[in-house]
Amino acid sequence: MQFTDADLQAAFRRALRTIVILALIGGSLFALIAGWQSGVYVLVGAAVSGVGLYEWQQLVALINARLDNQKTPRSTGFLLVMFFLRLGIAAVVLYATLKCLHGSLYALIAGLALAVAALTIEAVRLVRS
Repeated sequence: MQFTDADLQAAFRRALRTIVILALIGGSLFALIAGWQSGVYVLVGAAVSGVGLYEWQQLVALINARLDNQKTPRSTGFLLVMFFLRLGIAAVVLYATLKCLHGSLYALIAGLALAVAALTIEAVRLVRS
């Protein structure tokens, strides 16, 4: 099985698209069942999941470029600073969401778990092909 860097990037893009679709469906369901605050919790969790997956995509692209002795798309320092900056912003967003809204904690966990679900779907898709 030939799995190239382009295939990996395509898998990451499909996983991000899956997160968006599942977030819209899950957010709507939680909003209908448990109230609009829980729907927002799902969307916030999904946003944090999506940003985390995007960051990993950037880091994997950097590592693959280094391993292949190619020019890196961005500087390593910039990428690491942005990684930790977005990590801090995600922590602040999660804290503010928990402090200000009073929805179901399960909705937030469901939103955060969307990255795992999307990557699992992509892994199954790759194994089956």
